Amino acid sequence: MNKRVLLFSGFSGAIVVALGAMGAHFLKSKLETGLITEANLITFDTAVKYQMYHTIVLLVIALCADRIRLARTAAFCFGTGIVLFSGSLYLLATAGLLGLGSVSWLGPVTPFGGIFFMAGWVCLSISAVTFRKRKD
Repeated sequence: MNKRVLLFSGFSGAIVVALGAMGAHFLKSKLETGLITEANLITFDTAVKYQMYHTIVLLVIALCADRIRLARTAAFCFGTGIVLFSGSLYLLATAGLLGLGSVSWLGPVTPFGGIFFMAGWVCLSISAVTFRKRKD
């Protein structure tokens, strides 16, 4: 499990750095075309921030999984949240530029990603409450 979570966090980290750079440079340069708006840039930036935050948490979970009671469940929740929350925001923000037309159906997907993020944090809270120091 630790290896898979570490692998996912590594790929997610690489992807989020690339997407952050794309948003800061490429997307910003497309404002004049009208295919990207300021609101789209803000949405894209929100997706990048949330993906980075939760990628870092996944890295911590991978490194400390033996000490986190609900590590597997929390990791699943954070990974699913990244895909649903950030993924839907990326597509919503760049739909015009990508020629996807109306992707308004993705709007309801985003809150489900947020729910998974919250569930992951609750798993970590439960783990903290039930934490027992290891006897080495």
